[in-house]
Amino acid sequence: MASKPPSVEIEVDNRVVRISNPDRVYFPESGATKLDLVEYYLAVGPGIVNALRERPCMLHRFPKGLADKKVHQKRLPAGAPDWVETVQLYFPRWGRTADELCVTELGSVVWAVQMSTVEFHPWNSRRDDTEQPDEWRIDLDPGDECDYATVQRVAHVVHEVLDELGAVGFPKTSGGKGLHVYVRIHPDHGFKDVRRGALAFAREIERRTHDDVTTTWWRKDRDPRKLFVDYNQNARDHTIAAAYSVRGVPDARVSTPIAWDEVDDADPRDFTMFTVPARFAELGDLHEAIDEHAFDIRPLLEWAERDKAEGQETPEEPD
Repeated sequence: MASKPPSVEIEVDNRVVRISNPDRVYFPESGATKLDLVEYYLAVGPGIVNALRERPCMLHRFPKGLADKKVHQKRLPAGAPDWVETVQLYFPRWGRTADELCVTELGSVVWAVQMSTVEFHPWNSRRDDTEQPDEWRIDLDPGDECDYATVQRVAHVVHEVLDELGAVGFPKTSGGKGLHVYVRIHPDHGFKDVRRGALAFAREIERRTHDDVTTTWWRKDRDPRKLFVDYNQNARDHTIAAAYSVRGVPDARVSTPIAWDEVDDADPRDFTMFTVPARFAELGDLHEAIDEHAFDIRPLLEWAERDKAEGQETPEEPD
């Protein structure tokens, strides 16, 4: 009789999660295993739960590790314990619904990793009203020929404009080549308004840093030496990696919160699943206070009206 695959049981608060194939290599470059990934998420537990709490969450799963294909999964994987919570979403372009993971505790994160999840991609709205975003996301996305020094310069301008608006931004590395800045907002506008406001903000950044920034809609028309302020990340059902999410890249890079005064020195390559736990133990969650700083986006919508009066249209939302 064939033996069962090895497993370990992980205690998370008052939950027990069985991790099958704990020694399966997920990151061939370093040899990091599924159990290593679990231990990483346990080490940053309060941070990842804060980033995901009550939000619909799409999962990027690697059933056989990075050496095999990635699965983008909206629906909760089958076999979830009854304590793993979900939220039902309607997807108009499919004409059907899906129950997505809705993290309320660290056990749900560990269970998702057991189900081969590496990356967590939450919505910018919460379960109470999924159609009213409470998070404005500023995505500084460098073109193929845009260096990281440009990202850093533009980040300072973003900080300057946010200060002028009276908004508090919480930056993090993207886990790739860019930076994200999150702003908590009052959940009293729909996705279209939040995206319009995000575009107006992006255009203001473009005005101030024209040599570095583009808001050009089509990728093929963008100057690859410039940084795209991707306002589309505020469209409905568009998600980006959460704070403290490991990315599915060979060096196991992490999308990591940083302080504004770290922007000039922080190298995204330094933040990995091997280094971030010690940083978290020392600094805690740098996004912990984000809920205390909700911003009213009406000034952004006034900028959007100004842009419209000047003949600048809002491109249709992407599929």
